[in-house]
Amino acid sequence: MHGLLDVDITEARRLLEASGQSLTAFIVASVARTTAAHPQVHAYRNWRGQLLLHRYVDVATIIEVSTRHGAFGLAHVVRDADIRRSSEIGAELDTVKGNPRNSPNARKLTPLVSAAIRLPGLVSAVYSVARRSTRLRRMTGTVSVTAIGMFSGGGGFGIAPPGPASLKIVVGGMSVRPRIVDGEVVARDVLDLTVTFDHNVVDGAPAARFVADLRRLIESAEVLRG
Repeated sequence: MHGLLDVDITEARRLLEASGQSLTAFIVASVARTTAAHPQVHAYRNWRGQLLLHRYVDVATIIEVSTRHGAFGLAHVVRDADIRRSSEIGAELDTVKGNPRNSPNARKLTPLVSAAIRLPGLVSAVYSVARRSTRLRRMTGTVSVTAIGMFSGGGGFGIAPPGPASLKIVVGGMSVRPRIVDGEVVARDVLDLTVTFDHNVVDGAPAARFVADLRRLIESAEVLRG
C-alpha cells in the first residue's frame, strides 16, 4: 500500500542550513520517532503467523560510498534511531561514508548480499525469510528510508524496492511550490515522500494516523529543536 505525501520543509531547511546537518539524518530521525509512536506500522508476522511489535526502531538507509570500481550504495542500519538526535545520526552516516568498515551491519550482510547477486532466485527467498525472521529483521532494520531525489532538481516520487521491512519511506525530489500560509500565497520548499506499508500487518486507519503525525513532525522540524 503506497501513499504519496508532499511536506513543507521550509522551516526544516532553515534550521538544517544553520546547523550544518543533513536532510537525510533529519528524515531518518523524524520517521523513527513517528514509528515509535505508532509501532503497528512496522510490525511483522512470525513463522506462526503471529503479529509481533518491535521494541525498537532500527532504520536501514543507503549511503553512497566510493570504491575502486566507482560509487556504491552501501546498506547501513541506524540502531535505536527513535531515541537519538538528528545530529548524532548525521555524524554516524558521515563516519560510515568516510570509512565503510565502520558499518558493522554491512560486514554481516556482505556474504548474504553477494550470494543473492550470484544465485538467481535467492533474492526472493532472502526476502521471504527476512520478512518473518526476528534475527534477520534485527540485522536488516525494521524500517527502510531511501533517498533518490537529493541530487536532482524538481519534485518527484519513487516506489520502494522489495524488502523485508513492513514500512518503507522513499525521499523523492524537492521543489519550490505555492502554499497558503496565514491566508496568503507564499513560496515554500516542498519535499515529496512515498510511504509504503505492508497491508498484511497494518490497516488504513493506523497508516493514516502515522502519515499525519509524520507530516506534523517534519513540517514543525521538531527533532531539530531538542
